[in-house]
Amino acid sequence: MGTTAFAQTNPVLRIAYAGSMGVVMDNAAGPAFTKTHQATYQGIGQGSYALARLLAAHQLQADVFVTITPGPMEVLKQAGLVIGAVPVASTQMVVVYSPHSRFAADFAAASRGEKKWYEVLSQQGVRLGRTDPAIDPQGANVLLTLQLAADYYHQPDLLKTIAGAPQNPSQIFTEPSLMSRLEAGQIDAAIGYASAAQSHHLPTIALPGEINLGNPELQKSWYDRASIALDNGKTLRVQSLVFYAGVLINAQQLQLGHDFVTFLQGPQGQALFREHGYSAPRGNGL
Repeated sequence: MGTTAFAQTNPVLRIAYAGSMGVVMDNAAGPAFTKTHQATYQGIGQGSYALARLLAAHQLQADVFVTITPGPMEVLKQAGLVIGAVPVASTQMVVVYSPHSRFAADFAAASRGEKKWYEVLSQQGVRLGRTDPAIDPQGANVLLTLQLAADYYHQPDLLKTIAGAPQNPSQIFTEPSLMSRLEAGQIDAAIGYASAAQSHHLPTIALPGEINLGNPELQKSWYDRASIALDNGKTLRVQSLVFYAGVLINAQQLQLGHDFVTFLQGPQGQALFREHGYSAPRGNGL
């Protein structure tokens, strides 16, 4: 959870956002918006599905919800808390590695095409970090990326070799902590969003369009091949890596919420997204 506070006499605008967005929301968009709107910004970052369920159950209050992939926003639409949402940014999956890792030279070689990234990740002793696929789209997308990579590279055991079980407890961390653990060298690598990696100035390995989930034109020909069944009965499928913003019907700062979504769509908000490694929004609203 991230919080940026200004004068307490101002109205408090509460933004619940996908945990990977902490840097751009708390350090850039939130402060920039409040400078011109005389409001106090409060950011709440967690896995998108976890936030959606808390909001839907009225265990958490927010004015705006910013999520990645349509699924979490659909939870709020079904709960009658959101009428619609608009795309504000997009991203792609990449391999992110720690410059402090003892495998950093191997990952750097893979980024130059001198080694295969999946072989580096498969090495004995590599500590991979990811989020829980049951509550966070990023965690789900890691598994879907690896499953598509197994097909793309003709390596049928790749998913199991690198990730183990879908909810392997030795690899799972909270989304807001993942990049910090990489920065500190507590884990060697993650498979995550290019936007989060660039926001934290971490080195990455680009992945082919067929497996990076970032090209909607490949949805039918490639992405729809992937599906992962979890122990809770949920089946994971690829959804476009688009960030959507929606104002909640029970917002305490309704007008400010709408103004914030407009800000994210506008020139200043889009410039801040670009500066932090995000791609332009794709597709239509929900």
